[in-house]
Amino acid sequence: MKFNHRTHTCGALREENIGSHVVLNGWVNIRRDLGGVIFIDLRDRYGITQVVFEPHYNLEAHELGKKLRSEFVVSIEGNVRKRPEGTENPLLDTGNIDVMVDKLIILNHADTPPFPIEESIDVSEDTRLKYRYLDLRRPKMQRNMMLRHKLYQSTRRYFDAMDFIEIETPVLMKSTPEGARDFIVPSRMHKGKFYALPQSPQQYKQLLMVSGFDRYFQIVKCFRDEDLRADRQPEFTQIDLEMSFVDVDDVFVIMEGLMKQLFKELKGYDVDLPLPRLSYEEAMERYGSDKPDLRFGLEMVTLNDVFANAEFRVFKDALNSKGIITGLLAKGCGDYTRNQLDVLTDFAKKQGAGGLIWMRVKENDLEAPIAKFLSDDEKKGLIEKLNAEPGDLLFMLTGPKTKTLNIMGHLRLEMARRLELIKHDAKPALLWVTDFPLFEWDEETGRYYAMHHPFTAPRVEDEQYMESDPGRVYARAYDLVLDGNEIAGGSIRIHNSELQAKMFKALGISDEEAAEKFGFLMNAFKFGAPPHGGMAFGLDRLSMLFSGESSIRDVIAFPKTSSGMSLMDESPSTVDEHQLKELHIKLR
Repeated sequence: MKFNHRTHTCGALREENIGSHVVLNGWVNIRRDLGGVIFIDLRDRYGITQVVFEPHYNLEAHELGKKLRSEFVVSIEGNVRKRPEGTENPLLDTGNIDVMVDKLIILNHADTPPFPIEESIDVSEDTRLKYRYLDLRRPKMQRNMMLRHKLYQSTRRYFDAMDFIEIETPVLMKSTPEGARDFIVPSRMHKGKFYALPQSPQQYKQLLMVSGFDRYFQIVKCFRDEDLRADRQPEFTQIDLEMSFVDVDDVFVIMEGLMKQLFKELKGYDVDLPLPRLSYEEAMERYGSDKPDLRFGLEMVTLNDVFANAEFRVFKDALNSKGIITGLLAKGCGDYTRNQLDVLTDFAKKQGAGGLIWMRVKENDLEAPIAKFLSDDEKKGLIEKLNAEPGDLLFMLTGPKTKTLNIMGHLRLEMARRLELIKHDAKPALLWVTDFPLFEWDEETGRYYAMHHPFTAPRVEDEQYMESDPGRVYARAYDLVLDGNEIAGGSIRIHNSELQAKMFKALGISDEEAAEKFGFLMNAFKFGAPPHGGMAFGLDRLSMLFSGESSIRDVIAFPKTSSGMSLMDESPSTVDEHQLKELHIKLR
């Protein structure tokens, strides 16, 4: 169907355009018939313009305008006028003008959509995902997509200015054990063999360092076949980078520069540099998380020294088993009822605690079920250590260190929500978390796993313990945290084959398995690999946080559900027998 090319978008016209003859193309957002005069809010991704069909102005256009309904696609031609006095709309950038229609072309009709194309809608997410192409017409979703686009462009400008080279790495690669489950792709030409979709470009970017490309980046799709939640998808996007001849501080300088630029260009906010740093141990003991939210205080306090000589069996057993006693002060919450305290106790139990110790701070004493088991010196030390005052409420947990701190960290966040301490317009809280353990022990399998990945370098002073005592080895690894969310992670890498072999041995990977899975990388190291390190940003999560959304599904154009389904195109789906036969696959 023939139509005229637009002269302006639906968000462009202003008072200086009054008297101009214009062509607008777009979707009918709202149609109103007021006593014979028809008003249409015409929408495209740039905004909304009110257009007017008036029988005394153009009868033919007015008659055709009667047929218009929501989401019809139209082209209109007409004259810009100033809106009559008292009809201006200050909520629209185009609210001081409208367009009198001389000509209307209906380019396409539309069925009634399953939900209104509006800023906020009360409809299930499944419905939104089934009709995603309609959901993406909503202004909120279009703003999210445009912010994501700006994030891409700003990132590319920054790295180009810093002499990074953008290099694409393969999407079909060798399946290697990197923690999560691989998506595998059968090969038609090589019967019984499979590619894997990359969980990250980790090995390729290290090979690029061996190749002499000392500063690499790409914005890359990655794939993990794992259970999902609000901030995970089977396919996700990373800002991936690697640098040669660098140490931790060099990586931090580059990454902090990127964050400063992104916040300035996307949010108009100046980030203060350098960013604060916390070791993993500090973060866990003070906040109960390796991705602490620092937008509010409410710090946890380790109380082992207060109860060093405790007779109370629960404390004594924890200390004897090298566990921890951790406390949290809830300011002014001493009037919490027993019911409120029972609810919080249940909350702690659901996180894995055996129970929750609470104490009300009175003028001259502590009121609590366990108070009678504590000495006067312990009570005094507890009050001083937590800086408590009458009217406050104290919480305590005790047990194995990491588990107990993690539970108290969840309670800290719960109390922050109850006390409304998390202000969403607060200054962004960015920080580095450093010095992670290199390994974590899994009781179920009785073996060590890499806390980050098997290519992470240990601290130089800890290399001597790689074989004798892996649990005391710390990594040259780091995470970047924003408002309680890990947005990036990385490390200095192992760059020689001898140390890499020690790492595989500590992880229980045999020489044969290492050669089969990682032989190409190990061989490359033998030809002169430079010291190198880097990191990867979760672009979806970063987009989510910058957009103020709570789910990455709202910043991805066509996401999957929490079960990995695409409701719009109904994938994954079956394939026909001929395709399976070509791939040498038989379904049971």
